[in-house]
Amino acid sequence: MTAANDRSAWKLEANLAWRNLTRQRLRTAVTLAAIACGVAALILTGGFVRDIFIQLGEALIHSQSGHLQVATKGYFAGGTRTPERFLIRDPDPIRKRIASTPGVSDTLARLGFTGLLNNGKSDLAVIGDGAEPDGEARLGTSVRMLAGAPLSATDPRGIVVGAGVAQALNLSVGDPVTLLVNTAQGALNTGEFVLAGIFQTFSKDFDDRAIRIPIAAAQELLDTPGASTIVVVLDRTEDTEQVAAELSHWVAGDGLEFQTWVELNDFYDKAVALYKRQFGVLQLIVLVMVVLSVANSINMSVFERVGEFGTMMALGDRRGKVFRLVLTESALLGAIGAALGVALGIALALGISAVGIPMPPPPNGNIGYTASIRIVPVVLAMAFAVGFFATTLAALLPAYRVSRTAVADALRANV
Repeated sequence: MTAANDRSAWKLEANLAWRNLTRQRLRTAVTLAAIACGVAALILTGGFVRDIFIQLGEALIHSQSGHLQVATKGYFAGGTRTPERFLIRDPDPIRKRIASTPGVSDTLARLGFTGLLNNGKSDLAVIGDGAEPDGEARLGTSVRMLAGAPLSATDPRGIVVGAGVAQALNLSVGDPVTLLVNTAQGALNTGEFVLAGIFQTFSKDFDDRAIRIPIAAAQELLDTPGASTIVVVLDRTEDTEQVAAELSHWVAGDGLEFQTWVELNDFYDKAVALYKRQFGVLQLIVLVMVVLSVANSINMSVFERVGEFGTMMALGDRRGKVFRLVLTESALLGAIGAALGVALGIALALGISAVGIPMPPPPNGNIGYTASIRIVPVVLAMAFAVGFFATTLAALLPAYRVSRTAVADALRANV
C-alpha cells in the first residue's frame, strides 16, 4: 500500500511539474533551446574528433605501418637504425602461423635497410624497405602516386621514392639511380635501379626519407634471404587488441616481439591525447554555459512563484515536497532538452557528413582530407547526460533556497 501511495504521489508531482513548465511557454522554449544547442554542440564536436581519430589512424595503417608488425626481439628499440642486425632468417613459417589467427587478412614481409641514394650528381641518406609489390598494393590504399606507377613484381629493378626524396635529388620517372647499402655481413654493396614512381603518404617526414624496392632485389642487395618485419593486416582495425592478445601467447617464446599500429605511430598517440584534452575543455565550457543559462531561467521562475510555494507549505505540504517539485521540473526540462539536442545533433551530423568538411593537411602531414561527423553512441549518451545533469544541477540551489524560506516571508510575496 505504501509503494502504491508513493507511486501515486510521484505521478501527482510529475504532473504538477509538467503543468508548471507549460505555464511560461516562451521561457521554457528558450531554456529548452539552450539545452538542445549545448547537447548538439557536444555531439557534433565529439563526432568530428572521433572522425579525425579514425581517418588519421587508417591513413597511417594503410600507408606505412599496417595493423601490427612482428620482428626479432630488440628490433623496435634499436633495430630501425641497423636493421641488418635484427633479421628474421626464415619468415615463411611465422607468416603462416600469424595468417591462421582469426581476424588476420594478410601478412607481408619487409626487409628494412638504410643507405645512400645517388642520382649521378649527389647523394641522399635514405631509409628503405624491400617490399612485396602485390601485398603493398593491397595494404597501401592511402598511398598516393604523384607520378609513375607502384612497385611491380614484373620489374625487379624498379624503385619508388617519397616526394621529398624525388625533390631533393631532382628525380623524374625513368631516371637511373644507384643505391649503396651495408649487407647483413657488414660489407658495402650497390645496386642499379630505375625510378618507377613517386609516392606521397600522410607523413611528410616519411616521404622525405623513404624509398621502396622489391623485396627480392633487397634480399639480393643485402645478401640475405630473411626479412626485418612481418606486417600484419587485419579485417577490421577494431580487432587490433584481440589479435595482439592472440599473438602474445607465442611470439615472445619464439624470440620475437610485436607492436600495434598505435605503438608504431607515436604521432597518433600524441594527437589523440591533444584532441581529447581539447574536447574535455569544450565539455566543461558547454556544461558551465548550460548551467548558467538554466539557472537564470529557474531562478526567475522560482522567484515569481515564492508566494505559491508559501501557500503550499501553509496548507501542510512539507519543505521536501517543494524541493522535489522544483527539482522534478528541472529534471523534466533537462530530459526533454537533452533529447531534443540528441535529435538535433544527429540530424546536423548526417547533413554535414553528406556535404563533407574539406580539411587541410594536419601538422607534419602531406595530404588533406574530407572530414565528417561520426554518430558515436558513447558520445550521444555523454551529451545527453551532460544536458540532463547540468539542468538538474542548476536547480539545486534555487530549490534549496525556496524550500527553506519561512512560510510567513513566502506568503508576503502574494501581497
